[in-house]
Amino acid sequence: MGLLSFTLLILGLFQLVSAQQNTDPNEVAALRTLINYWNLGSKINLTIDPCNQNASWTSEDSNPRVACDCSSNICHITHLKIYALDIKGEIPKELFELKELMDLNLGQNVLNGSIPAEIGQLSKMQYLSLGINNLTGAVPPELGNLSQLHSLSFSSNNFFGPLPKELGNLTSLQQLYIDSSGVSGSIPEEFANLKSLQILWASDNRLTGKLPEYFGTFTEFRDMRLQGTSVEGPIPSSFSALTKLEDLRIGDLRGEASSLDFLDSQTSLSTLSLRNCRLSGQIPERIGKFTNLKYLDLSFNKLTGQIPTSFRGFSSLQFLYLGNNNLSGELPEDIITPELIALDVSFNPLSGNLPTQFAKPKSINVVGTSINANGLQDKKVSGMLNCIQGKTKCKNKGSSTSFSIKCGGTAQKSASGIEFDDDSEALGAAALYTSTDEQWAVSNAGNFISNPKGNRYVAMTDSQITETLESELYKTSRISPSSLRYYGLNLKNGKYSVELHFAEIEMEDSSSWKGLGRRLFDVYIQGEKVLEDFNIQKEAGGSKKALVKTFEANVTNAIMEIHFFWAGKGTCCIPYQSTYGPLVSAIHASQVSEAADASSSRKRVGRIAGIVIGAVAGVVILSSVFYLWWKKDPQGHMRIFTDSPRKPLK
Repeated sequence: MGLLSFTLLILGLFQLVSAQQNTDPNEVAALRTLINYWNLGSKINLTIDPCNQNASWTSEDSNPRVACDCSSNICHITHLKIYALDIKGEIPKELFELKELMDLNLGQNVLNGSIPAEIGQLSKMQYLSLGINNLTGAVPPELGNLSQLHSLSFSSNNFFGPLPKELGNLTSLQQLYIDSSGVSGSIPEEFANLKSLQILWASDNRLTGKLPEYFGTFTEFRDMRLQGTSVEGPIPSSFSALTKLEDLRIGDLRGEASSLDFLDSQTSLSTLSLRNCRLSGQIPERIGKFTNLKYLDLSFNKLTGQIPTSFRGFSSLQFLYLGNNNLSGELPEDIITPELIALDVSFNPLSGNLPTQFAKPKSINVVGTSINANGLQDKKVSGMLNCIQGKTKCKNKGSSTSFSIKCGGTAQKSASGIEFDDDSEALGAAALYTSTDEQWAVSNAGNFISNPKGNRYVAMTDSQITETLESELYKTSRISPSSLRYYGLNLKNGKYSVELHFAEIEMEDSSSWKGLGRRLFDVYIQGEKVLEDFNIQKEAGGSKKALVKTFEANVTNAIMEIHFFWAGKGTCCIPYQSTYGPLVSAIHASQVSEAADASSSRKRVGRIAGIVIGAVAGVVILSSVFYLWWKKDPQGHMRIFTDSPRKPLK
């Protein structure tokens, strides 16, 4: 080695040693280990001091980011961000040498293993984000030692077991994100100490027990989301004290019925969704005075009475969902304002006329009501409405023995000769469309609230779909954030084979964090749940793989209903915002036998083809009970099933 090269090497080593003297040496060594372990050497070059103020990784926008506190003689690392860079492996123990950390963001990566108990040593932590990873194991109780935490996120992981009661020690906590984390059991009573909490996202977990009464003492609450769990109602009356709420989304409650009596002075609400909460009673007039309310969803409940007169001229409201209740009377004349984008009052015993100021650009769904749509919708749509309600005989009733739909796409002919009808009509946030030959119809209710791309109800891909010879059939799909219904019309009564075609074309098969999403939804045929928590990607063995599910169904009134329903489960935002809800590529239904005697109609309507014969006896008993329930129609005006049955609690 020449003299010049040797001199440069010594100089470099001297500079490195000098730099390390500015930052705690233990922290520098720990950081170097982390950088090497996660292969980040090209992004953070530790030939200079990590706390050097001129380093490229110190600004708030940097990713990865290292920031320090150099107010004393020795600098300490206080901020570490490695966000959405697909770092892998378990969380190294060296991370916990950074004992001055105040802000740690490891979100949107593919970290696995458990959260080490040593996390509790980082006592100065204020912001901790581990969301959207592949972490497993129990949530460590040592997190309860981080008494200075303001924000904690471990959402979208694969944890199991209960929420540790020690989290109730985090009395400074303002934000808690645990949605889709996998936790189960009751929400601990110790959480009553979290009086500073402003944001709680806890949807899509295996949580059980009663909705806590003490939530009503969280008077700083601004945003609460609890959907797709096994939590039981009722919604406590103490929630009336939550006057700072801006976004409240509770859904899919079990157990006791709830009422809307707790809604009193929540005038800051912008989004209110209480979908599928077993709500009963009437809608309070005072909700019409919530002048900041833009989104209101009270669908799939047992609400009665009339739509409040205060909803007339409700100028702030943009989306109103009241479908699948027992609301009666006439639709208020001034309910459709210039600001209203979507109105769904489907499947209610409502009457009257659509308001005369209704305009075509509006999105409206009145299917399953007695509302007169003549003059504002074409005769084809009005006739279909009457047909579904059973008010009049369907045109050419009983003439068809099949229908085939290319959901979300243009007409196609399969290799086997099946003609799939065009279903490329743009659907809105509360929409109804009938085919040109009046053989089928589709309705949608729901809005992707947080989608930055705006409303979209069709998914599409240019990628090749495998496991099929009909790749084009799966490249477009209908999607919905809530409720998507297809109806076969003018069908001959009898037994039908129903083929539902699926391919997951939005979520990815990827080693990246973008491959960690889960889409879950339910499917009902003729009112019976035939698929629960259905995960296309899991059942097909990956994304962009075709999957066909075959069922049998009985048609007894010339109509078949196929209902795709989101029950609040699955991730919401992977690989991008608003990636959730039902998705279907195509439908083909064909008659396999004509109607038999009356006893045949008591057979199970949604039997999956191929079920073992030994289960038939139990199935027939259950289906007989369902049939009697389905036929019971206290309203006396609808013939088709209008509300998804719920299984009894175990």
